[in-house]
Amino acid sequence: MKPVYYYANNIYQFSYALPVYDRIGGIFVVRDKRRYFHFKRYFHNLARFDEKTWLHTPGVIIRSREQLASLDGVIFFLSNSIIPDHDYEGSPTIFHEHGTSDKRYGGKSFEEARRKLSKYDYIFLSGPKNLKRLEEVGLYFSKEKLVPVGGLRFDDYLNGRFSKEKEIKRLKIRDSSRKNILYAPTWRFGEGTIKRYGLYFAEEITKKYNLIIRPHYHDQKYSYFLKLKARLKGFRHVYFSNASNIIKHDSFNDFVLADLMISDRSSVIYEYLIFQRPMIIVKSGFSNVHKMPKNMDIMQNVDIFDESVPILEMIDENLAIPKYTDVYKNMVSASFYLEGSAVDRAVEFIRNLKNKGSQ
Repeated sequence: MKPVYYYANNIYQFSYALPVYDRIGGIFVVRDKRRYFHFKRYFHNLARFDEKTWLHTPGVIIRSREQLASLDGVIFFLSNSIIPDHDYEGSPTIFHEHGTSDKRYGGKSFEEARRKLSKYDYIFLSGPKNLKRLEEVGLYFSKEKLVPVGGLRFDDYLNGRFSKEKEIKRLKIRDSSRKNILYAPTWRFGEGTIKRYGLYFAEEITKKYNLIIRPHYHDQKYSYFLKLKARLKGFRHVYFSNASNIIKHDSFNDFVLADLMISDRSSVIYEYLIFQRPMIIVKSGFSNVHKMPKNMDIMQNVDIFDESVPILEMIDENLAIPKYTDVYKNMVSASFYLEGSAVDRAVEFIRNLKNKGSQ
């Protein structure tokens, strides 16, 4: 039986593949040696199928984007990295977004993104918002190509597999009587706000609350600087989550702790909807976004921080009166398929593809 290959540009994107790997195995594909050693560092002892590998990781190989078409098996893309002009004949290709944000497909290279998305044999949809984003850029695919799977990382939460107490110990939170505020901004693509507000939030918010700062994967280097500055200034109730370590510091591990989340244009704002807890969005000025209806657009259903009101005052107000609870309940239902069996559907579909390829 042919294997399934999981390809991502960066390690954190594999968080969407892990639930599927845990069920059917497969081989992870990274694009260079740096990411290979990164994979080995964070995925050690995670082999599920008796793989004989260094550090007991799942099987992993190095292949550039240009070499992916030579793989013989099902290729599961977690980043939009397919090459439209290459021939993947004999190897069915699947695309699943690593997050469902408002950022427009491909950014400014819009037409190239359309060409790539049209190339895949199948697209796993996390929900109606995922589909709406495709249609908003003029992509209307057949029912055979679009597979309504659901949020692959939602199942564990929906099925009660997270523990707040465990996450408190993970981050070594000193005062668990304080409420927890999660700050999870995006990076440069999306005009991330951590460099502008990271230290300010650490100083202000920790006067009353615990603050968990979760920089984007691409801003991890800056987080070391921010962590040092916070220590030098004596901020005692600030904690850092490492987006590179998707096993111990997956975003859902942080969501479980958060009584309120602050973000900007990150895709985490839509996944956090499932908790129906307060959010504050930092105004960033990023405008290259999809146009969504109100029930799929957080910017029409949230308080915006623009420095006109102090952040601590906004947090106090949102925690005291969580005015968007019912709105978020409707938004998450409008945006995602939430049956708690997304992994089952994905696994069944991939198994059928593998069986067809072996006939």
